[in-house]
Amino acid sequence: MNRLKKIILNILLTTLLIFSTESIFTKDLDLTKPESVGMSSERLARISPVMQKYIDEELTPGVVTAVMRQGKLVHLETQGYMDVEAEKPMREDAIFRIASMTKPIASVALMILWEKGHFQLSDPVYKFIPSFKDVMVSTTSDASGKTGELVKPKRPILIRDMLTHTAGLANSYIGNTKAYRRAMNTPRPKSNAELINRLSQIPLNYHPGEEWQYSTATSVVGHLVEVISGKSLDIFLKEELFSPLGMNDTHFYLENTKGDRLTAQYTPGKDKKIKLQDPGTENSRFITSPRNIFSGSGGLVSTIHDYLSFQQMMLNGGELNGIRVLAPSTVSLMLENHTGDLKLWLSGPGMGFGLGYGIVVDRGMASTPMSKGSGFWGGAYCTFSWIDPDQQVVGILMTQVRPYSHLNIRQDFQVLAYQAITD
Repeated sequence: MNRLKKIILNILLTTLLIFSTESIFTKDLDLTKPESVGMSSERLARISPVMQKYIDEELTPGVVTAVMRQGKLVHLETQGYMDVEAEKPMREDAIFRIASMTKPIASVALMILWEKGHFQLSDPVYKFIPSFKDVMVSTTSDASGKTGELVKPKRPILIRDMLTHTAGLANSYIGNTKAYRRAMNTPRPKSNAELINRLSQIPLNYHPGEEWQYSTATSVVGHLVEVISGKSLDIFLKEELFSPLGMNDTHFYLENTKGDRLTAQYTPGKDKKIKLQDPGTENSRFITSPRNIFSGSGGLVSTIHDYLSFQQMMLNGGELNGIRVLAPSTVSLMLENHTGDLKLWLSGPGMGFGLGYGIVVDRGMASTPMSKGSGFWGGAYCTFSWIDPDQQVVGILMTQVRPYSHLNIRQDFQVLAYQAITD
């Protein structure tokens, strides 16, 4: 009888783990005394008043910040509100729109398939998406919507180009932006395949590999995952990443039961003080939108617990709690600078780009506390995360303000995290 009770108890415990609403990894982590991993409690305490100042000045509704070192959680704090108007205090399990922080996740997904022998990084994209075979380069395109002289690319677009934003794809920032927006949004595409096919019909802004331009290239990465695996991106991510790592609150679309945990999203007014733009309610598009397009470029929502699990897995060389996602050599390859001396206008000097991550190449030029070889990226709603293999640090900031270029909150948090390291 005792044996039967033990079996039943084990089944119940397993079920609870499977259906837990928090990351299996982080929910079991207690805050570790910072001094045990070479950090100062007193100095880490400097984070709170700086974040609170942004909240008090109505520049952001609320934040969740986390710092890990050597696999130990040394800082986790919630401040402010999920929803200012409703006076909902920020929660540890708050769900955030992480936007472009989707890109490292989609890139990892493609590298999982690379490790299984499905392709080489030097393979042309058209091998899997034929519409990219006849792409042309516009030498005179501009924002007016006019496309001038068209020439054949000097070489095909490679899969590596998509992972590094060096493919030359049209985008909403530079070149024929009108043509890009028209092709990508009018009418609204009904599938990833349709979206990527439209993208392939727009002339490239430059020859593949010759420049770095931030673009929807990671959308192509996500579709490559679908084509190669035969599964939609949401299913692949769930099976290969989210479920194994216990990232149970990371989705493209939310169930109604999780709607109350979705943070409201704000935008700055003329006085830079925040005003509500997208409420975190059951009416949010993350609950009501059609569920047929899953973009590798952005679109995921997540929690700080879930993203800590993902980033700690990467910092560990592709493994978390005995579950291996990637080989250490693959993670190392992803964190190499693949763009040489190309200028990254989005990140500034001293930065390069790896496979899905921005990479610190020169700390001095970049004026960053991150170590050389650190990988980082953020999202359009002011979320930000990095991994530092040298210092064994993971840092994450979650908030919901768009646009945010007038704020230094991400940089401030990063400096405050590093100044707490004492050895």
